[in-house]
Amino acid sequence: MGRLFGTDGVRGVANADLTAELTLGLSVAAAHVLAEAGTFEGHRPTAVVGRDPRASGEFLEAAVVAGLASAGVDVLRVGVLPTPAVAFLTGALGADLGVMLSASHNAMPDNGVKFFARGGHKLPDELEDRIEALYEEHRTGAPWDRPTGSGVGRVRSYEEGFERYVSHLLTAVPNRLDGLKVVLDEAHGAAARVSPEAFTRAGAEIVTIGAEPDGLNINDGCGSTHLGLLKAAVLEHGADLGIAHDGDADRCLAVDHTGAEVDGDQILAVLALAMRERSELRSDTVVATVMSNLGFKLAMEREGLSLVQTGVGDRYVLEEMKEHDYALGGEQSGHVIILDHATTGDGTLTGLLLAARIAETGRTLQDLASVMERLPQVLINVPDVDRSRVGTSAELASAVTEAERELGATGRVLLRPSGTEPLVRVMVEAADIDQARSVAGRLADAVKSALG
Repeated sequence: MGRLFGTDGVRGVANADLTAELTLGLSVAAAHVLAEAGTFEGHRPTAVVGRDPRASGEFLEAAVVAGLASAGVDVLRVGVLPTPAVAFLTGALGADLGVMLSASHNAMPDNGVKFFARGGHKLPDELEDRIEALYEEHRTGAPWDRPTGSGVGRVRSYEEGFERYVSHLLTAVPNRLDGLKVVLDEAHGAAARVSPEAFTRAGAEIVTIGAEPDGLNINDGCGSTHLGLLKAAVLEHGADLGIAHDGDADRCLAVDHTGAEVDGDQILAVLALAMRERSELRSDTVVATVMSNLGFKLAMEREGLSLVQTGVGDRYVLEEMKEHDYALGGEQSGHVIILDHATTGDGTLTGLLLAARIAETGRTLQDLASVMERLPQVLINVPDVDRSRVGTSAELASAVTEAERELGATGRVLLRPSGTEPLVRVMVEAADIDQARSVAGRLADAVKSALG
């Protein structure tokens, strides 16, 4: 069996790859692994379970609840809420485990299951590996040790979760949003109620699109992966900005008043300066991945801030932040983590803080985002090559050295083997788009020659 857990839980086509049986089995295995690790010792265990609006989430939620309760875990069902809300409630309620059913920005037929440890933090790799191994062991016939009588888990709805999460968001906003008009694209997803409520209570005038989930329309031509509708709505309504979430609302992208896109790097830059002013940016450091635009790095250097870069994936950003107690980190894709207020990326929180900065300064988002200039970036996927030799090929190393010499201080080269496919990703940034394309093309040819 290939590894079930990816960088963000277990995902697949619901009822084909991600079945009720698999989801139930993983939930039972998670309960047993955490019990063996001592998480439940001395008390009756509790789990928080939430989901996004996908139709498949209804039966998958039932499978998770059944699995946990059958393993002796009491379950609080919080219903349709964002991933960061489930993480927050897991910590705020002192629960031993959190479970979120969502496939984030993926299309509706997909779904996923993600586990949170006590405190609302993602499970470490070693626990995920143990859950997977234990699931496989029992899937092939070994019986579970099952509680009976009063030992089985009890299940109840926790409808207060919505209000508790919204109130938490508002405590993190440093100033009111009065006078701002904001368009919110909820991707017909998990934030369709939460985000409009939070922005309205914070004082903004809002226009909502993509806020009518029916279980089938999540991420369908809207949200953070499809910004066209948001751009049009911002211009139509003369709004100050637009905010776009993905299906589970753990990311945020933005549009300024002219309809121009503002990506995760630019949002990080704006928030970094705001947090420094409030003495909240510990060690004057921001954490981002190696895929962040070189323009972001140059902007942080110019502003006197330090940048720590990690591998691709918000979990690696979070690990670095937790290890060194950094306050702000994120990805170009819009996953932004404000560790004083969240244990994972939180799109609604990010949008609120971005809007608060506009209200506080009286400057446009276009002006604030101009703190960094996005350098042209070209990405080429080179298929059917031996990705394992990216770091050992002398021929490729020579080609990269030559490319870096040509680009100088205002360019960058990144060669990255895919984690799931037999291909290598070639990324080149340069001050000039034609130069970036030329260098990327030559490097792609070098990859084919050296690794083909």
